[in-house]
Amino acid sequence: MKITILGLGYVGFTSMCCLAHQGHDVVGIDVNETKVQAINSGAAPIVEPEVCALLQRALAAGRVAAFAHIDNHLDDSDVAIVCVGTPSAPDGSHDMSYIAKVTHQIAASVKRDRSAPLAVVFRSTVRPGTMEGLIVPIFAASLGKGYACVIEPVYNPEFLRESSAVADYFGPSKIVIGTGDGRPSPRMEALYADLSAPRFYVRFGDAELTKLVDNAWHAVKIAFANEIGRLCLQLGLSAATAHEIFVSDTKLNISPYYLRPGGAFGGSCLPKDVRALQQLSADCGANTPLIDALLRSNEGHKFRLFQYATAGLQPGAAVLLAGIAFKDGTDDLRESPNVDLARALLRAGFELAIFDPTVDVSRLAGANLGYAWSQLPQLAKLLVSKADAETRRFDRVLATNKTVWQLALPKGQEVIDLSRLA
Repeated sequence: MKITILGLGYVGFTSMCCLAHQGHDVVGIDVNETKVQAINSGAAPIVEPEVCALLQRALAAGRVAAFAHIDNHLDDSDVAIVCVGTPSAPDGSHDMSYIAKVTHQIAASVKRDRSAPLAVVFRSTVRPGTMEGLIVPIFAASLGKGYACVIEPVYNPEFLRESSAVADYFGPSKIVIGTGDGRPSPRMEALYADLSAPRFYVRFGDAELTKLVDNAWHAVKIAFANEIGRLCLQLGLSAATAHEIFVSDTKLNISPYYLRPGGAFGGSCLPKDVRALQQLSADCGANTPLIDALLRSNEGHKFRLFQYATAGLQPGAAVLLAGIAFKDGTDDLRESPNVDLARALLRAGFELAIFDPTVDVSRLAGANLGYAWSQLPQLAKLLVSKADAETRRFDRVLATNKTVWQLALPKGQEVIDLSRLA
């Protein structure tokens, strides 16, 4: 099929590479011309395992091209996939401005005399009611009552984890497809023909809620485990033992994943979608005190980890922070709790150095770059090489993820592993 992807962030770019690998012809559209040029030259705009190799093979085969404008690229497309951002608005809801803008652009660009409707597949995380209350009305207003002959609106949430996005794309845990009537879509069946996973065809609202529910649950698991970890620290008990006993019950306690006391949650999905679900709950009058407490609990955990990390140190002590991205294997700094920790260390007067081999300030782009400059503008000066991290003597090394194990630290160097509370 001919597929056009609008928005080449983590989800859009990864999807483009994977779809091209499956043999589809893919056009990517993004307003960032620097990103577009990089993609067309074979350079991935993100740090993510496997995507660069997939991109270069797709370019060599002539299956991928990126552009900064829609122009007439929808004319011969079978599917258009929307992957633009839905960042948090001031009230915690999703900011729908990018969704509305790209929907208007699609409506203005699509040919009215198509032989078959263009399947417009929205993958961006949105609140329930967005398809029926915002997107479909835009298409109807622009294309008239017969819009269904031109556009087939679909909502298809993504479940790609950063640092394992390619593996998740080809081995999904589930496939959720929302349509106006909840019935199967032939175009979506063709799109996912090569993938094996439980498949759910549901109405728009059910599909829209799925991602919020999943991410809120992941946030619940992490916050719950960390509250137990803090309790153990206060009581002088072993959080590791509490965790071992708890996850041994795989029948009732569901899964050990996300349930080990450790670092705070962060990144581009969980905080944003928890805020959106909180706003949705308040908006409809639901009473969800645990969900309402998640971000407060997470902020409390960040502060407790700072206390734990700096106990016994005096201002001016040399501290190495091993891992600044929210997850090892990625360069995503958006809402990374490790950025917050770095800020707290600087405010407290510690001499801070940061080692993270996946973070290259010169390669940061878009929202990731904006977050880095606004939250930690001195990042470039704080980053040190592997050689510097191994040869300098620090009063303490703080490990936020597996990054620290890449270092051959001096014998006797004190290391506190913040990714697990012992």
